[in-house]
Amino acid sequence: MKLRVIFGVLFLLLISCNKQEKPVAAFYYWKTIFKLSAEEKQALQQNNISKVYIRYFDLDLHPKTQEPFPLSPVHFESKAENLTIVPVVYIKNKVMLKKGIDVDSLAKKTFDFIELINKKNGITCQEIQIDCDWTLASKSNYLKFIESFKKKSHKKLSATIRLHQVKYFEKTKIPNVDSGVLMYYNMGTIAPDSLNSIYDRRIAQRYIKSLKKYPLPLDFALPIYSWVIHIRDNKVIGLKSKIDIKELQNDTNFVQNQNNYYEVKHSNYKKGSFYRQNDILKVEIISKDDLLEMASDLEKNTAQYPKEIIFYDLDEFNLKNYEKNIFKQVLSCF
Repeated sequence: MKLRVIFGVLFLLLISCNKQEKPVAAFYYWKTIFKLSAEEKQALQQNNISKVYIRYFDLDLHPKTQEPFPLSPVHFESKAENLTIVPVVYIKNKVMLKKGIDVDSLAKKTFDFIELINKKNGITCQEIQIDCDWTLASKSNYLKFIESFKKKSHKKLSATIRLHQVKYFEKTKIPNVDSGVLMYYNMGTIAPDSLNSIYDRRIAQRYIKSLKKYPLPLDFALPIYSWVIHIRDNKVIGLKSKIDIKELQNDTNFVQNQNNYYEVKHSNYKKGSFYRQNDILKVEIISKDDLLEMASDLEKNTAQYPKEIIFYDLDEFNLKNYEKNIFKQVLSCF
C-alpha cells in the first residue's frame, strides 16, 4: 500500500513537471516621458501585469559627426513603483553599418548610460533588451556588440528578433543572448494598396513554420497600436499616429470610401496637418480577431511555448480600442 502511494505521488509530480505553464503578459512603453495615466495603471492592475519594457533611448548617428549618440532618452516624470523594469535600447541599423565602429567602446557607453538613467531614477534592473533589425551587412558588428555588451553588463540579455531572421537564421546568425522576442508586426511595406503593413497573415505564413527550427527561446511581441497612412496622388506622403477613427467619421471633410479608406472631400487642417482635397487616408488597425488569430497561429507553430507575451505598446489611446479582458483572451490561446 505504501509503495502504491509513493508511486502515485511520483506520477502526479511527473505530470505537473511536464505541464506547460501559461505565458504571462507584459507591455512595451515607447514614449520619451514615463508617466502612466489612470487608464494605463488600470490596465496593469486588471491584468496583473508587473513587467514593463521601457524604451530608454535610441542609438543613432549624429548628423554632423556621424558618431553614435543616444537619441531622445526617456525622462521619468513619475516613479515606476511596483514594476519590474526592463530597459530597451533601439539601435538603428545604420549605426551597425558604420565602417570602423568601435563596438567595445559603444557597448560600454551604452551600458553606462543605461546605468546612469537607472541610478537617477532609483531603478534596479535584472534584464536589458537590445532592439535592432540587423542585416547581413551589419551582422558582424551587431553580433560583436552583443558579445561585448553581455560581458560588460553581467545581466540577463534579450534581443528582438524579426521574422526574416527566424527563417534565415543560418545566414543572419543568432545573437548570443539569453532569449529573444519575436516582433510579430510591421510585416509589410507602408503603401497605398489594401494590405495591412502592421499585420498580414499571408506574409506571416511565409515565415512562421520556421519557428520550430529556431534554436533560441522566444517570447512573442504582439501589436495593439494603429496608424493612418496619408496618400496623395497614389503616393505615401506621411504616417500619422493616434488619429481617432470616430473623429474622421464625424468630420464632414472626410468621407469613408471603403472599410479602412477615407477620402478628403474638402481641403482642411486637422491637428497640425494639412489634408488636400482628394487625398486618401488609409487606416491600419489591429482588431481583437487579429490578435487572437496571431496567438493561435504562433501557438500551433512554436517549438516551445513562450514565457511572456509582450504587447506593443502601453498607451491609453491604444487601450481604448479593445475589451478590458483582451490580454487574458490572448494568453488563453497558449
